[in-house]
Amino acid sequence: MKSRVLIGLLALSACTHVAAEGDIDQLNLLSQSEFRLFSRDLGAALSYKAVTPAEPLGTTGFDFGLAIVNTRLENGDLFDRASSDDVSDTIYIPRLHLHKGLPGGIDLGAFYSAMPGSNIAFWGAEARYAFLKGGALSPALSLRGTYSRLSGVDQLDIDTTGLELSVSKGFANFTPYAGLGKVWVKSTPYAGSLVEEDFSEEKYFLGVNLNFGIFNMDLEGDRTGDTTSYSLKFGWRF
Repeated sequence: MKSRVLIGLLALSACTHVAAEGDIDQLNLLSQSEFRLFSRDLGAALSYKAVTPAEPLGTTGFDFGLAIVNTRLENGDLFDRASSDDVSDTIYIPRLHLHKGLPGGIDLGAFYSAMPGSNIAFWGAEARYAFLKGGALSPALSLRGTYSRLSGVDQLDIDTTGLELSVSKGFANFTPYAGLGKVWVKSTPYAGSLVEEDFSEEKYFLGVNLNFGIFNMDLEGDRTGDTTSYSLKFGWRF
């Protein structure tokens, strides 16, 4: 089992090397309406994705993993124009995740990401409270507050805040989960005559966690606004 997890991690690492995207360095070529559409796509791609069930980890629990997030941009042509490089309308973003359990059904989490071949880097954090901790016959139910922020791009600042409700139910080493929420995006340009855009997006997600002792795999689909992302995470969960 350990060898399988290591193979998965190596595969994720390989994906990050072929997922190189371009710098965001030509925002001045977009109109204001195009900048809003561009911001909706990028805000959804960079927003917080926990990739974890609703059940709390407990005081001694932790969840550490490497994820690759595949996002198909609804307006990929705008991303291509905003970059001096050729950019695909499907981007692959590696993320390093860490969650730590605390007493009272509280979990804290964070991630960091830097897109290979690009000036895009970003990070995020979450605080989660489980109203129901879940058990043999009952599901877990939790409320999560999230934040993420873009860094490394001189022409753009983006930050997102989110509020999510999620539910999960464990069956042996198999835990399906689902949730919904809302994401608020603030996108501030520093190019041409563009001005700041503020908006919100509805969010829905569905996933499954597979645990093999301390080794862990998670698959999640996320729909934020009109933008769809798929995440695959390998790591360790206890």
